Amino acid sequence: MAQQRKVWEADLEEDLQDVDLTLAIGTYGQSELYDDAQPRIDEATLLAMQQKMVQQAAFAQIPDVVKRFIAHFHQAVLDNNLAEITVAYESGWNRLTEKYYAKTEWPEAEVIAPLVDDDQTFLILYRELYYRHVYSRLSPDIDDRFHSFENSCELFNYLLNSDGPVALELPEQWLWDIIDEFIYQFQSFCVWRSKVKSKTEEELSLLADGSQVWSSYSVLNVLYSLIQKSKINEHLVALQEGKSPEEIVEIVGEYGTRPLYKLLGYFSVVGLLRVHSLLGDFTLALKVMENVELNQKSPFTRVTACHVTTYYYVGFCYIMLRRYPDAIRSFVSILNFILRMRQYHTRSYQYDQINKTADRMYALFAICNALSPTRVDDNISNIVKERYGEQFTKMSRGEEGIPAFEELFLYACPKFIAANPPPYDDPELLQTFIVEPPVEPAQRHLQLFISEVRAQAPVPTLRSFLKLYTSLDAAKLANFLDADEEVMVQQLMVMKQASRSVSRIDNEKGLLSGQTISTSDLDFVINDNMVHIAEATVGRRYAGWFIRNTEHAQRVLDTLRNAPLPIPPKGAPTAAAETNGKAADAPQPAPTQARTGGPKVAWGSVKVA
Repeated sequence: MAQQRKVWEADLEEDLQDVDLTLAIGTYGQSELYDDAQPRIDEATLLAMQQKMVQQAAFAQIPDVVKRFIAHFHQAVLDNNLAEITVAYESGWNRLTEKYYAKTEWPEAEVIAPLVDDDQTFLILYRELYYRHVYSRLSPDIDDRFHSFENSCELFNYLLNSDGPVALELPEQWLWDIIDEFIYQFQSFCVWRSKVKSKTEEELSLLADGSQVWSSYSVLNVLYSLIQKSKINEHLVALQEGKSPEEIVEIVGEYGTRPLYKLLGYFSVVGLLRVHSLLGDFTLALKVMENVELNQKSPFTRVTACHVTTYYYVGFCYIMLRRYPDAIRSFVSILNFILRMRQYHTRSYQYDQINKTADRMYALFAICNALSPTRVDDNISNIVKERYGEQFTKMSRGEEGIPAFEELFLYACPKFIAANPPPYDDPELLQTFIVEPPVEPAQRHLQLFISEVRAQAPVPTLRSFLKLYTSLDAAKLANFLDADEEVMVQQLMVMKQASRSVSRIDNEKGLLSGQTISTSDLDFVINDNMVHIAEATVGRRYAGWFIRNTEHAQRVLDTLRNAPLPIPPKGAPTAAAETNGKAADAPQPAPTQARTGGPKVAWGSVKVA
């Protein structure tokens, strides 16, 4: 593998030395088109000539290393060489972007077409990378948004409507990024489209004519089509039932056996989870994931970005369905994974995005723990207190904590979108829309969430009083709360309801399944005029914690003592030589120097022999 990972400047020079750019681009301006025999040129021909000249000038400005990289990338895709495609996609593309195109666009597909023999399949893949770069590094205009949609349609039509499965192999990371970017561009377009006041006349006209561009129906149709074509749900059910590989092949057919379609179908299931969450249908979002198991053996864990995205949206859906224990379990699982694997994430080009999502999940975890207090992993709790300690303290004060809930929710929630666009095709309705705009989706979901929080506002205060007693007179409790007994009973019922939640037990199948459990360590009953309180758990026993860690430290020490001594380097003096007094004459080993040469691995370090 190390021999295949070559430096673009050195490896690809021979591949393009024989390329005749005049043959590839043309010899416009040097032909007889302007001779007197043909004095007039029609407008279409003139425009075509001008376009070719522009492309020729743009081609000349492309650095040679980029040309070699594109040619090498194209050859790797033609050969279905996953190792070379992976290196070019995850390393070469990003390094060249940082060096040459950090603040500008990559060359357009039409400009680099001569380098790839006008291969339409590769040009579609190249445009996918091109528009992803525009969305992530630059500010896309309306043409970029429309053209990226057209390119996505071409890509999925090629995959879904060809005669049989296509002969194309792509890395898992790229396949996930295709689905992820498709949904992100849809989300970005919907947010941009909803801002009517900032649109120019040209944009209003284009939006009126292009009502189907990035429509919710189109996006959902693509994702469901990929799931149906790959038969991924049938595949997952067959695996859970313990079917043999031969039976699975018969069930999924020719498309489902291809890694390209199987992974696209699987990632489309996660994509539907995200789209339905953005549209506000949290029950349906979890329903589409009913055949996906949330554990470390699931296929989505092979792509870290997919792993993090899945748990983020599953956890958020549980919050909106008031299933706080399940949400906490989801966040703790993925946050612990990120903490364990942080040193490896630094090598990923998506390191920053993973960190941002993790930070949002810490905020959501703080919300869940304020609404449903529970004892969890100390590492997670300490990080939450460090980052959101002030907000967490405020959220524990009842009504005073509402602004803190709003702040964290708006920071950590997804960017919700509206399923239907503004009425660009009807000027009168559009003017009404501008004068009286509807509530933004994020604000609408915030209002629903805060209504639930406000209903539980008396619980922290009431809980603090009940923890002090084993039995308490109702009148005395009402006096503590500065309320009459009827209001006090209502608050007790709110607390009783808040301490009940639906939660999955023993990894039940389906994310929506579950049983009603008690989420509080404090329970009570009302008998006549007395409130009897029972605390279900005792305080933490620190002695056990110290004993376990002391035993662990002792095991580590014993392992070190029992480990063999390091082997001395060749040429070092032996014990016998020292005994005979010859240590002074023994040759001394040369000092070890850092290795600076040799082949390099993908992330730039020197490969150790």
